[in-house]
Amino acid sequence: MLTIQGSRMSHCDGIDRRSFLKIGGLAMGGLSLPQLLRAEANNGIRNSHKSVIMVFLSGGPPHQDMVDLKPEAPVEYRGEFSPINTNVPGIDVGELMPLLAQRMDQTVVIRSLVGSEGRHSAYQCLHGHPTRNQPPGGWPCFGSAISKLYGPVNRETPAVVALQPKIGGSGWRDPGQPGFAGMAHAPFAPNASGTDNLVLDGMNLKKLRDRKTLLSKIDLLRRKLDTTDAIDGMDTYYQQAFDILMSGKLATALDFEQEDATTRDRYGRGSTDPAGYGDAGWLRNEDFIVARRLIEAGARVVSLSFGRWDWHGQPHGTNFDNARDHIPALDQALTALMDDLKERGMDKDTTVLVWGEFGRTPRINPRGGRDHWPRVACALMSGGDMRTGQVIGATNARAEHATKRPVHFQEVFATLYHNMGLNVDLTTIEDTTGRPQYLVEHTKYQPISEII
Repeated sequence: MLTIQGSRMSHCDGIDRRSFLKIGGLAMGGLSLPQLLRAEANNGIRNSHKSVIMVFLSGGPPHQDMVDLKPEAPVEYRGEFSPINTNVPGIDVGELMPLLAQRMDQTVVIRSLVGSEGRHSAYQCLHGHPTRNQPPGGWPCFGSAISKLYGPVNRETPAVVALQPKIGGSGWRDPGQPGFAGMAHAPFAPNASGTDNLVLDGMNLKKLRDRKTLLSKIDLLRRKLDTTDAIDGMDTYYQQAFDILMSGKLATALDFEQEDATTRDRYGRGSTDPAGYGDAGWLRNEDFIVARRLIEAGARVVSLSFGRWDWHGQPHGTNFDNARDHIPALDQALTALMDDLKERGMDKDTTVLVWGEFGRTPRINPRGGRDHWPRVACALMSGGDMRTGQVIGATNARAEHATKRPVHFQEVFATLYHNMGLNVDLTTIEDTTGRPQYLVEHTKYQPISEII
C-alpha cells in the first residue's frame, strides 16, 4: 500500500489514528492491485457497465430530521425542523433538503429500514449480513462480491473503489473486506488509514509519476515486510500492478481538481465539521465527484463516507446544530451527483444508495442530541432504472418503529445485486471451504418489488 500521511482523526469512541492517502489498498507491492490482476478480466464482463455508488453516513443519520418528519409529535420528539412539499404530491422531506425535494421524482425514500444490529460500524452497510455465524472466510463486501463475479471493466481501473477512510478497529467507515471472495478482490482504498509498517515515507501523488523513485520506495517496503506473509505471491503481479497505478486513466479519475469550477461549485466545496472532529467529520463533497469520475473510468462499485452523524449533543453541538451543517451539504452533493449522472446518460445504469448503520432516538435527550436507534432507519436510492418517485414503508407517529412495509438491509442489497444483473436465487460464491454461499438469504429477502 502506498500512503501519504494526512492529518489526525479523533472520534467520540476515543479512537485516534493518523490518516493516510493510499494508492493501492490492502496488499500491494502491487500491495493491493493484485485484485485486478488475479481476476480473470475477460470472464463474465457485461457489455453494459452497470454500477453502484454507495454513500455511508457514518454514525447514523436522524431519520426524523431528514425524510420522516413528525410535525404532530410532542415537541421532545419532533425537533426543530418542518416538512416541505416535494415535486411528487403527497411526499414531503425535511426543510434542510430543498434540492432533493425538487428531485423526488428521481428518488426512492425508504422510511422503514430494519435489521440493524446497532453497532457503530459500516459492517451491515457493506453486505447486509449480521456479524454472527459468518461462513468460513467471512462475508465479502458488496464491491468485492461484484469484483469476484464480474471482474474489472478494464485493466486500468479497479472494479471496486472505497473512498472512505477507515478509523482504527471500530469499523467506522470501513472500506470493506473481501471475505471469502479473496484478497484479489479487496477494495482499492485511496483514502484509508494505514499502519506504519506499510507507509512509503516521503511519497506523494507527484512522486508516483517518478517510476524510479516509486520502485526504490517499494524495494524498501519489501525489505521491511520480508518476514511477513503480506507479500506472498506478490512478485507475479508486481510489474503489472504498478503499470496500472501509473496509468493516466486511474490517476485522472482520482484527480477531481481537473473538473471545471462550475461543476465543483455545483457539488459544493466541502467543509470541516464544526463539532471539532477534524478529518473524522469532513464533509467531503469532492468525493461525490470522484465517485462519478471513477464510474466513468470503469469502476463497478464506488463507496464513500460523508461527514460524522453521531450527534449525541453537547459539547459537540446539538443534533440540530450539526444537522444544519451536514444535511444541506448532503443535499447539495447528492443532487449534484444525480443531475450529473442524468446529464451524462449514466443514471439508468448507476444506482445511488445513501444510508447509515442505524437511526436516531425519536426522543431528544437532555443534551439536545439524539442517541442510537437500531429499531428503524432510513435510506435514499436513485438511478438504476428503478421506479422512483415513491416512499417505501412508514413508521408510527413518533418515528419509533416501522408500521408499514419494513425493509431489511438484505432486501436493499438484493435490489443492488438485481440492478447489477444478478439473480440472488441462483448466484453463489464459494467460501474458503469450497461451499457455495448465496449473496443474501434469498429464501427470506428478495429485491424490493415496488421499485424494480
